[in-house]
Amino acid sequence: MKDEMIFKKRFDWKYVIGVVLLCLISFSVLAADRIYWIAADEVQWDYAPSFPINPMTGNEFTEDERVFVEEGIGRRYLKSVYREYTEGFGALKQRRPEEEHLGILGPIIRAEVGDRIVVHFRNNTRFPASIHPHGVRYSKANEGVPHTHDASGIVAPGDTYTYHWDVPNRSGPGPNDPSSIVWIYHGHVDEPADTNAGLIGPIVITRKGHTRHNETMLPIDVDREFFSLFTVFDENASPYLESNLSTCSGLCDPNDEAFQESNLMHGINGLVYNNNQGYVMRKAQRVRWHIMGMGTEVDLHSPHWHGTTLLHNGNRLDVTEVLPAATKTLDMIADVSGQWMFHCHVNDHISAGMMSTFFVE
Repeated sequence: MKDEMIFKKRFDWKYVIGVVLLCLISFSVLAADRIYWIAADEVQWDYAPSFPINPMTGNEFTEDERVFVEEGIGRRYLKSVYREYTEGFGALKQRRPEEEHLGILGPIIRAEVGDRIVVHFRNNTRFPASIHPHGVRYSKANEGVPHTHDASGIVAPGDTYTYHWDVPNRSGPGPNDPSSIVWIYHGHVDEPADTNAGLIGPIVITRKGHTRHNETMLPIDVDREFFSLFTVFDENASPYLESNLSTCSGLCDPNDEAFQESNLMHGINGLVYNNNQGYVMRKAQRVRWHIMGMGTEVDLHSPHWHGTTLLHNGNRLDVTEVLPAATKTLDMIADVSGQWMFHCHVNDHISAGMMSTFFVE
């Protein structure tokens, strides 16, 4: 009888159930719905706002460089991009100074492992649009891809739709990853046309408990964060080609090879020839770079940072590689101040403008 009483004391099932419920409640409190209001908007995009000056050299663009910023349609194109709004699509959300470098990229969607991402999406363009995410967990209705029997998540012009994506462990950093990793999201009604139009952005997933609880939502072990999309936007494959032809000067034949070449915009975040702004850090800061790719068979890119080295999965490097729809996250601690070149090391891509600079203060 005495042993039985001791057993009951040691195994108080009410106590056990209470502990389990407390754990479940604690987890639900820690987990969060990350809510975003994002629209696909049509904009006039300028690939080289500095024209006629090339910021890399401080001189006017050369004849070869002018092929991509002046000939044919030139440097300004009608495109569609993802933009973030306040609740209820009340007003366009202004980007913070530390987001200046994002360029054409859509808003950064952030979550911790265990959270749920809720995206209210409005299509303000003239074509059907969607958001298709990588890495996170979704049902068919939240995939943003047309199917024969299920076209949920495809949004007609002027309509809205709400996507729900879960963030399980398999969406977050793996054993060899840093505290956060990057995925992409993009249009997928007609994927080549949608991405060439400009519909692409980053998703950052951080380990549970590793996020700063402020507006930046940076990981607690990171001081500064940068995103870089390496892609050749093919304006010949954009759904806006016909509209953009109305601004074309000189040779405007879509079947002419020289004209087609002038519409290949080799950029970092949709900007060419060092027109990116905002890659600024201080010495000894813990800086995280999220690298993304998109495009076709020419989009084999090899980003190179001058004047420093980085870590990727424990490996030391200053050049990495990225393919279409692939992503990489690398960490840097810069130790030499100055203005440093950041570019794709593929020769043709350098010549066509896939270059920028970063500043170490």
